[in-house]
Amino acid sequence: MGRTSETPHKPTAEGRSAPRSDTTEDVGEPVRTHGNGRQRSATAGTDVQRERILQAATQLFAAQGYAHTTLAQVAQSLQVTKPFIYYYFRDKQEIFEVLSWRPTVDCFTALDFADDDPRPAAQKVVEGLRRLIRATVMHYPAAFFPYREPQVYRPEYNAAMKKLAHHFYDKLTPLLEQGRRDGHLDFNETRLTALAACSLPGFLYSWYRPGGRLGPEQIVDELTVLATRVIGLRTGAG
Repeated sequence: MGRTSETPHKPTAEGRSAPRSDTTEDVGEPVRTHGNGRQRSATAGTDVQRERILQAATQLFAAQGYAHTTLAQVAQSLQVTKPFIYYYFRDKQEIFEVLSWRPTVDCFTALDFADDDPRPAAQKVVEGLRRLIRATVMHYPAAFFPYREPQVYRPEYNAAMKKLAHHFYDKLTPLLEQGRRDGHLDFNETRLTALAACSLPGFLYSWYRPGGRLGPEQIVDELTVLATRVIGLRTGAG
């Protein structure tokens, strides 16, 4: 693939996609520099305050769900007023989408290697799957919000997320097929194999919690091994 220049940023609140770069290397913070609240310019200080709000909201969304979390609760947890939050964010939905977009970008740009990367296709696939799994684990719990509450997002947000997912799979499927031609991978249906391998981190939301017997990196290692079995990685090829 890929349609790198078509990889989107998060749509603006007006339903239009924010300006896109020519490469997914620049895909990052999904909101405009000044935010969608009353803030008009970003500084180091305002960035810190935005992050405080996002972190507090993350914990409340994770514990209570979207519907049962209010901006008043977010403000109370930070010992600030609701107008303080509205200065940085338009509403609760924008906060939820910002939190969800960060892991989405990290996951679906996991295969964005340099054009001159000389590694065999199978090695790129394994590295991409590891990045995808790690991004899902490290962005706990925000990475799980789309699985838990898909009804929350605006149609424009869902369209942008779907387009970014296509960007990922448009890179993964040809790499899988090249790895098979190279004799490094063994599978039958390309699309089914891609979806099955990537479903491993997708189901983390139903059982993963930090603080278990295995640490985050151990979880990443174990799931990566399972993913390599799905794609039929041959010994010594990864």
